[in-house]
Order: sequence, then structure tokens, then C-alpha cells
Amino acid sequence: MLVLSNIFMTFAWYGHLKLQEMKISDGWPLILIILMSWGIAFFEYCLTVPANRIGFAGNGGPFSLVQLKVIQEVISLTVFTIVVTLLFRGEALHWNHAAAFVCLVLAVFFAFLK
Repeated sequence: MLVLSNIFMTFAWYGHLKLQEMKISDGWPLILIILMSWGIAFFEYCLTVPANRIGFAGNGGPFSLVQLKVIQEVISLTVFTIVVTLLFRGEALHWNHAAAFVCLVLAVFFAFLK
């Protein structure tokens, strides 16, 4: 659920830039772009909220709030990296991006360390 929610959110936050690049939304007013993004983000919330409720230890799930947040951030950046690589061909990934991703994976490791 978190992966799907992040796909929706990535498109809500950055999809309008691709539409602009494709000359689809060039003349759209900012308020229309915001409303379109909110419409997409609605589906993100429909997935994120239940995923967090189900996953939270206080509701019988396996994860603490910190663990849920760290998982969310890693998923978010992973989805973002994939989307940028596939849709925005001009955005190159460099060694420092890989190093940052390794640090995020380490953050997950440390968040789950007992």
C-alpha cells in the first residue's frame, strides 16, 4: 500500500512538471495545477492512512511510528528515483545520489535495531 501511495504522491508532486515539459499544461493557471495535484494526492491518502493504521504497533501492526516513517521515506525516495529515471530523461543520477540512498538504507537498519 505504501508503494502504491508513493506512486500517486510522486505523480501529484512532480507529474505536472512532465505535463509542462510535454507542452500539455503550459497555459494552465497555477490553481488548476494545484487542484489536479490534490485530486491525485487524494488517492495517495486513501492508501497511506490505512497502511499506517494497519502497520502501527498500537493497532496490532509490527512497526513503531519511527519505523513507519523511515520505511515511508525510503519507499518515497525509491519511487521518486524510478519515476525520475523513467520520465525525466534529462535528470542524471550520480554517485552522491547512490551514497545518499545507501545512507537511507542504513537509516532503516538503525531504526529497526533493537
